[in-house]
Amino acid sequence: MSHRLINMKVTPTSLPDVLIIEPRAFEDKRGFFMETYHQKRYEQFNIDCIFVQDNFSHSVHGILRGLHYQLQYPQAKLVQAVHGAIFDVAVDIRRGSPTFGKWIGAYISDKNRRQIFVPEGFAHGFCVLSETADVLYKCTDFYAPDDEGGILWSDPNIGIDWPIIDPMLSDKDSQYPCLKDVPREDLPLYSVRGL
Repeated sequence: MSHRLINMKVTPTSLPDVLIIEPRAFEDKRGFFMETYHQKRYEQFNIDCIFVQDNFSHSVHGILRGLHYQLQYPQAKLVQAVHGAIFDVAVDIRRGSPTFGKWIGAYISDKNRRQIFVPEGFAHGFCVLSETADVLYKCTDFYAPDDEGGILWSDPNIGIDWPIIDPMLSDKDSQYPCLKDVPREDLPLYSVRGL
C-alpha cells in the first residue's frame, strides 16, 4: 500500500492494539478541515474493522460514562471529542490476555483533535473535563442493551487514575461489579488479532 496515504500520526499505547490517532488538520484563516475517518489510511495501522454505528453524546462537566462492553456483540470503538475535553479510558478485560486488568487513559479534546481506537474485548469509559463535551464514536457492532456489561469505574484492583474526584454517574454505571467479581463466562476471551 502506498505510503502517500499516511496523513496522520498514530501512537501505540502500553495496551496492544489500543492506539492514539492524530489526523492531520489543514488550517487557514477560515478555520480547519480534517478527515476524521478514511478507511484505507486506518487500515495501514491494522484498524481494518467495519464500523456500522455512530454514537453521539453530550455531557456536562464531571459526568463519567462507563466502563461498558458487549460480550456477544463486541464493539471496537473509534472515539473523538468534537467539542470540549474528556479523559478516555480503555481496560483490557479479555480472559487470558497478558495485560488483563490493565488500563490506558488519554486526554482527547477539540483542541488536540486526538482519537482513541479501542479494540473489541476492552471496557470503555470517559469523564468530562470541560464545561460540556460532545463525543462522537464509531462502533463495529450495533448497541445491544441485553448484551451490555460493565465494570465499576472505581475498581481498586484496576486503579484508574481518573482526573475527577467525585463524578456524576448513572444508576447503572454506579452499580457495576469489580472485575474480579464478574463471572469468567461473562468476559470476552483473548485472541491475537488477525488469527
